[in-house]
Amino acid sequence: MKKSKVVVAGSFIVDVVGFAPRFPKDGETVIGSTVKFGPGGKGANQATAASRAGAEAIMITKIGVDVLSNIAIEHYNAEGMSQKYVYRTDKAPTGTAFIEVSETTGENRIIVVKGANELLSAVEVAAAEEEIATCDAVLAQLESSDEAIVELFRLAMRHGKRIILNPAPARQVPEGLFEVVDYLTPNETEAEYFSGVPVKNPEDAGLAAEKLLGLGVKNVIITLGKHGAFYSDGNNKLLVPTTDLKAVDTTGAGDAFCGALAVALSEGMDILRAIRFANCAASISVTRAGTSQAMPYRHEINELYARFYGN
Repeated sequence: MKKSKVVVAGSFIVDVVGFAPRFPKDGETVIGSTVKFGPGGKGANQATAASRAGAEAIMITKIGVDVLSNIAIEHYNAEGMSQKYVYRTDKAPTGTAFIEVSETTGENRIIVVKGANELLSAVEVAAAEEEIATCDAVLAQLESSDEAIVELFRLAMRHGKRIILNPAPARQVPEGLFEVVDYLTPNETEAEYFSGVPVKNPEDAGLAAEKLLGLGVKNVIITLGKHGAFYSDGNNKLLVPTTDLKAVDTTGAGDAFCGALAVALSEGMDILRAIRFANCAASISVTRAGTSQAMPYRHEINELYARFYGN
């Protein structure tokens, strides 16, 4: 089968991850067990997830001219991903994320400094129009500049391509942006931010999805952690359970989900199978520390899918 192609315009961020038994309270110091540096950022994570899940992933991003940028170059080389649209600037540092992980629960807290990602321009995205014209889906997040996201979507619409937006981190977006989105993939926090509905359970997710559909989005998939994912297109609603794998580090789970979802939809899977496929990718990613490095390979996703969901 011919590989699908997914174009990702998004962030590359170096993750600085600290592990401790629990999160500190305000003003408190907690002794951690270890710290790790590695490639991350929602864009890079999702592109890596798509690549490992079986697609040709084209990454459009911007990094600094600094020591941390070497981590990006080494990562893309190791993954065999093109660096044609990995731009560099001396006007801002490579993006950085400071991540706390609780060893007790596997949950995380994150502070992101976007750095060079905010300088990705519409012109730089437009340089990849040929890739967009020949892709199966485009995928974006909200860690890059508005002009880059808007240009990606404009070109995708011109060429009739599927548009997937992971609205993270939650923030204000350009007016009308959601109206062109085919698939919106927020988690509970992001769904609440954009819908105004607190999402504590699948029933809440249904109410939030209605609000999001009212903004013009065609399909909404709200990821619910251990509860799986809720889907709605206004007519059809699905709650898709996830697997029973134990989480070690939940950082990047949503990125694994989004990258795998883009591949599944690009390969023509129906929505139930696509969400199950994405659930499996996310489930495997949380059993490993790190973000981009934790993204699973296609054979791993297929094996877990067969074991948990059957054929």
